[in-house]
Formats: sequence, structure tokens, C-alpha cells
Amino acid sequence: MSAPMIAWRPMVHRVYKYLTSTNYASQSIDIPPVEVHDVETAAEKRPRTLKHLLRANHVNHSIIYHNLQFHNHMPHLLGSAYLLGASTDQLQKIYDEEAKSLEPWHESPAEITDSDWRDYLGEKKYQRAFVDFFEDELALKFGYDWNKVVEEYLFSGNQPLINGLIAGLGHPLIHLGYAYELQSKEVAMEALGTASVCYNDLHKYLDESSYTRESTYSTTSPLEILHKIKEDRRFDGLFEGPDVGKISWLLENHENLVLEHWNAWTIVDPLKQFRDSQEAAATLLVRTVEPGTHAYDFFICHLLTTSHAVRILIPFIPKRFHVSLVRQWWLLTILVYVTQMRPKINEDIETPPTKQWNYVEDRAINGPWATDAHYVKALRAMKEAALTWGDVHEQYLGAAVRFADDFHGWTGFSHVTGKIHH
Repeated sequence: MSAPMIAWRPMVHRVYKYLTSTNYASQSIDIPPVEVHDVETAAEKRPRTLKHLLRANHVNHSIIYHNLQFHNHMPHLLGSAYLLGASTDQLQKIYDEEAKSLEPWHESPAEITDSDWRDYLGEKKYQRAFVDFFEDELALKFGYDWNKVVEEYLFSGNQPLINGLIAGLGHPLIHLGYAYELQSKEVAMEALGTASVCYNDLHKYLDESSYTRESTYSTTSPLEILHKIKEDRRFDGLFEGPDVGKISWLLENHENLVLEHWNAWTIVDPLKQFRDSQEAAATLLVRTVEPGTHAYDFFICHLLTTSHAVRILIPFIPKRFHVSLVRQWWLLTILVYVTQMRPKINEDIETPPTKQWNYVEDRAINGPWATDAHYVKALRAMKEAALTWGDVHEQYLGAAVRFADDFHGWTGFSHVTGKIHH
């Protein structure tokens, strides 16, 4: 009697699913935390000034504004400038300038309680109610320990909020990073509020293991996948121009194509591959710009600043979320790269920099774009990446110097968002 045939393919699929879904949760990324600047307790005038300005923003300005379309970047800009050495006068100037475009809080239609808060996820008009709810929890249940509030609402449950931080173009992720780095309870409560009102269907790709599956190819390099996406003709003709507003449309109509490339990134060495992802983020911002065009993409920049936020958060969050947070960033990267028309990633065109980080810092806080939140955040992100991984070949420094000098403003807006941002 002949031996029965073994169903190898289903077995391989089951093994692959085990390796990619189960083991991702058991992997972790061991990097030291960045220096924490506790502005809540510092006695010196400069950190006190930052504390007062963060509180003033928290009290006076909503986290979402302009018809609930724009995000309040005040903590990002103030935090970045402070960490790059801005003086008390510079911090005040930044606050005054940024506050001109922000809006006051508006009452929500109803209050939120601990029994119904999930029912209002994704509802931007409840932003005031969410922040009030988390602040009530902070005072009444958790003894003013904001870390415990974050732990309760971000990391617990079957669908923890942490798996939806890339919603709203990653603004909740960025906001949370500054909360930890500045040890600010106001910024932490804003981060939870932002995560709640921006919450959308993107969380399911991390919450549901069925979306992590075998791809048609596999690589450990994120840049290799981005080059493949650039050459993938199945994306041709999907968009008339750059438009991140089409992310939902892209997933509704071409989900399998997106997931094919998302799942192609197989993480076998989490530390090295997180380092690769940070290099890819800086590469995307600087090397998708043709020399002389100054065409820095506003939304590609979010991929760098969200990567920086991931770097800040990893040492502070439970290890089971380390790799999933990096994969969450990777999904956002693919979605933004595709909807921004897959710009060509040029070969390394950097020349050895003749300027140092002190020059970059000076441009960030004293240059003509010192009140542009995304410009300052991008420079800060590249500096922190260089400190985290070392910059033996000065690639981060070279990219930062080029960006600092070459930046003339943002591009990448659609015909709709362009009008809004201008």
C-alpha cells in the first residue's frame, strides 16, 4: 500500500501563520529610552515656560479644528523646539504664532462615560467629551497618574487603542510620543482624545490575525518593497494626483494588493529591521526630491515623524506591542506612498556634510521656517535617529543639512487639500 500524500501547502501556510502572527507578539525591540524631560516638575525657567505654554494650549485650543480637518500641532512644535534648545522667548514666539490658526473648544453633543466610550470612537465632534472623560478618569480613578490612564485605555482589551494610532495620518502616535518624552499629563490626555476621535478601520489589520498572511514574496528590507511598489504596474492609473484622502478608497478597492506588499516585510531581526525602517523614513523624505525642485512632500514627512514617535514609544510600551507598532507604521507608509503617487526614490545623492548638528539645530529654531511644525519635527527626528543608531557615515546628518537648507515649503497636496493648507 502506497503512503498517503502529505498536504504540504496547507501545512506550510499554518506554519507561516504561526510564525508571522504568534511570534510577532513574542518579539521585542530592545533600545534604550530617549532622555526624558520632565517639564511638570522642573524648576528652571525654560522648562517651566514650556509647561505653562502646553497647559495654555490644552485649556484654550481644541485638538481638531478647521471643520474638524486639521490637527493641533502645538505640543509637537513646542516640544521639538524645546528639545533643540529654543529659549523661553522663542517658545513664547512659537506659541503666539501657532495659536493664530487654532480654534477654541466647542461643547460635544453629550458626555462620555466608562460604559459607553467605545461607542463614540471615531466621532470627532466628541473631542471635548473624550478629553474630559480621560481627565476625569485621571483625577477620580487613577490618582493623577497619567501613565495608568494610558495603560488602561491604550493597551487593554481585545481591540486596544494602540492598534489604531496610525489613524489620522499618525497624529495620535506623534502626540503620544511627546507626552512620554515631556512627561506631560496634558499632552497625554490630548493623545488619548486624538486616538479616540481619529479611530477608524485601520486598527483591524493589527487586531485581526487573518490580515497577516503569506505574501507572493518576502524580504527583510522595507526599501526593497518600496522599490517594488514603485514598479508595480497594478497601481498605475488609480489616482489623478497625490491624495492621501483616497486611503480608504484604496483599501476598499485594492486591499489585497496593499496587503501583499505589507506582508512581504518579514521581521526576523526586530532591532535591525526597525533601524532599517527609520533609515527608510528619512530616505523617503529627502531622496524623493529631485535636486533643485525643493518639492518636499507634506505627507511623506509624516512617515518620518511617526517613525520618530515609534522610536520614542517602544521603550515605554509593553513588549507585545513593539513589532505590531512598527508594522502599523509600515502599513501607513505603504498607504501614504501609494496615494502620493509612488515618488521615485533616487540613489544616494548626498555629499559629505561640511556642517554639523549645531547648524541644523540653529536652522530649526532660528531659521525662516522655525514656526513650521513639520519642518522642525523632521529635523528633530533625523537628529534623534542619528543618536539612536550612530551616524558613522553621517547619512542622517547629510540628509538633515540638505533638508534644512533646501526646504522652501511643502508640496504633495491634492487639488482639495492644497487649497485648505495654503
